[in-house]
Amino acid sequence: MTVHFIGAGPGAADLITLRGRDLLARCPVCLYAGSIVPREMLAHCPPDARLVDTAPLSLDAIEQEFIQAEAAAQDVARLHSGDLSVYSAVAEQIRRLDRRGIAWTMTPGVPAFAAAAAALGRELTLPEIAQSVVLTRLPGRASAMPPGETLKNFAATGATLAIHLAIHRLADVVAALAPHYGADCPVAIVVRASWPDQRVLRGTLADILDKHAADPAGRTALILVGRALAAEGFRDSALYDAGYARRFRA
Repeated sequence: MTVHFIGAGPGAADLITLRGRDLLARCPVCLYAGSIVPREMLAHCPPDARLVDTAPLSLDAIEQEFIQAEAAAQDVARLHSGDLSVYSAVAEQIRRLDRRGIAWTMTPGVPAFAAAAAALGRELTLPEIAQSVVLTRLPGRASAMPPGETLKNFAATGATLAIHLAIHRLADVVAALAPHYGADCPVAIVVRASWPDQRVLRGTLADILDKHAADPAGRTALILVGRALAAEGFRDSALYDAGYARRFRA
């Protein structure tokens, strides 16, 4: 028996990977985060699969589902939104599985920041404009931030910022970033990236608060900040430069 953790992607039912789809199709039990995973994705499960919405469950209750499946020798598809590598709460589940000697695997998914960049039609890294993307959040009721991981410190790098779980504190984001990026720095808020009701709000650190007040976003929104979001006139990369010697080009 194995628990297969699967990244479901950012929302669109067809953005799950082929590997994730195939695992869903052969697991007799599926635990899924019903609040943020589209029901359409469950169509890949076997017709008689046991479907468990984990949104109302505690970690203890989820562990009991794993134990029950192990007793029945049934593989489990554990479906999480986005990608498993960030803000997924997978690590604490794996820790409990390891304690019980239950096997598990991880299958990555399309992360929310990648879907948001696609919605904007932008590359988040541009030559000599931004070469780093910082995935971060703000401290909140769920957990504090480690010392040093502050918006002010990240802003000092000039990197493109992808700020999760912070739309309700947009004013704090603007106040922390404006002194470093400048009031004219581009900002984008992508609401429910890749879902049918996806919305995009574009502005700058100077006007994004007013624009958001006129068209408020729910909690499932990602804030992107950085010069790469609207840069023009940047130089071409060396990747396809005819004069740049590389081993794949004579």
